[in-house]
Amino acid sequence: MRVLGIESSCDETGVALYDGEQGLLGHAIYSQIETHARYGGVVPELASRDHVRKLLPLVDEVLAQASLAKADIEGVAYTRGPGLVGALMVGASVARSLAWGLDVPAVGVHHMEAHLLAPMLEDPAPEFPFLALLVSGGHTLLVQVAGLGRYRVLGESLDDAVGEAFDKTAKLIGLPYPGGPALEALAREGDPGRFRFPRPMTDRPGLAFSFSGLKTFALNTFHEHGAAARADIARAFQDAVVETLAIKCRRALEQTGMKRLVIAGGVGANQALRERLAAMSEELGAELYYPRPALCTDNGAMVAYAGHCRLVGGASEPLRFDVTARWPLEDLRPPQPLP
Repeated sequence: MRVLGIESSCDETGVALYDGEQGLLGHAIYSQIETHARYGGVVPELASRDHVRKLLPLVDEVLAQASLAKADIEGVAYTRGPGLVGALMVGASVARSLAWGLDVPAVGVHHMEAHLLAPMLEDPAPEFPFLALLVSGGHTLLVQVAGLGRYRVLGESLDDAVGEAFDKTAKLIGLPYPGGPALEALAREGDPGRFRFPRPMTDRPGLAFSFSGLKTFALNTFHEHGAAARADIARAFQDAVVETLAIKCRRALEQTGMKRLVIAGGVGANQALRERLAAMSEELGAELYYPRPALCTDNGAMVAYAGHCRLVGGASEPLRFDVTARWPLEDLRPPQPLP
């Protein structure tokens, strides 16, 4: 089955075409970084307008990559949530209109399920069951994955998501937008021995996370030592986040007995995190999987793949549809056909 995927949950417009036999046939992403940089963060109305402008041209671009026409599309998947409602509505409206016009099925996809399944696009791909660390600008989740739609959240952040903590800390110490990648780049220049930040919630049992205190610790250190210490502060902050995530992943692997770990989401592209989790996985005799960097950030390929999995499983939707800003991952179920 050949499925077109549309991602428009926030500030990146992603379109891709996935074929169940041939794999990923084409994908394209338009980033709105320049649009939002002057405001220091995402402006929802501007995000929606850019999705309106870019979505259909990206569909045409992806079809051209695959040397196919709209008539060759056999199903359409779109991000239903969570995300910015206005941005989601743009993608949903285009997807549902295409599906109706082509007389093919459509399905709304959970954004984090799509991230979780993104490593399935790589070779080798993980097999169920596995443990997933989902780390993005809006989510930090440890998930026990038994199969498609069979998820149990073991731990999540009590405050800032890890990507949000990166962005806010970068802004507090004077780095440009987008803050996360800027902080990661600066951390490479930092002295790992100058500062040691706390590893929050690692001195007690459990798999919950908290990163807001690290943000405050970084700000206080910045006020005390000034801009000359920014690289060392960035390094200390990143080291604390990476070590905290590694400690919680180790606990989860040991508690569940699982031997496969998946990293997904935008922060999953962080090289220091990948290296630390690779070393930890090797110590435990576990396998580590993650998507290529281009498929860590929001993209249409993960939506197309997740939609394909659900459509071939029998999922379908009535013409009436909706989107949702909040959607707990554990609310998902394996694909079910309409009665």
